[in-house]
Amino acid sequence: MTQEEVLKIFKEKNALLEGHFKLSSGLHSEKYLQCALVLQYPDIAEKFAKALAGEFKGVKIDVVAGPALGGVTLAYEIARQLAVNGILFTGGVRGIFTERQDSKMVLRRGFGIKKGEKVLVVEDVVTTGLSTNEVIEVIAAQGGKVAGVASIIDRSNGTAKFNAPFKPLAKVEVKTYEEKDCPLCKKGLPVTKPGSRK
Repeated sequence: MTQEEVLKIFKEKNALLEGHFKLSSGLHSEKYLQCALVLQYPDIAEKFAKALAGEFKGVKIDVVAGPALGGVTLAYEIARQLAVNGILFTGGVRGIFTERQDSKMVLRRGFGIKKGEKVLVVEDVVTTGLSTNEVIEVIAAQGGKVAGVASIIDRSNGTAKFNAPFKPLAKVEVKTYEEKDCPLCKKGLPVTKPGSRK
């Protein structure tokens, strides 16, 4: 998929929002990409997942993991695409997710990663890379190896860094501000917190 195709879908589904938003990172922005509005459509989720899985063709992947909530649908669907389309070398692949417990990213619900398993980390939108790096830390603590990082959108303006190949479908430049420097706050505009981190 091209970047233009990805952004066209976001616009068609009214998933590129404008206003005053407090992002999961704590930064403020006048634009927000609401991936849930696009991923609610199984055909679109499948299309994005197939494109992202294709970016890692030939790479051994045992597990696809993403942070809740943004990475849940993607982890499952990319794992399915890797298995269904024969992109894997051998065997099956699992789609799992991490979630916050007492403000710390953890694996729950019986999920685990075996020592040496190759993990593809996925996220819907990368802004600072904080959530993605927290998932990477969970994987390392379990003895897994990160095979790569994938996202639908990279809006980090090149600031998100990972110790693995990072392959987004599209890059979007959106200005972000620390709360103390936010011009939207200075105008007194009400702020919305659409992300999953509380």
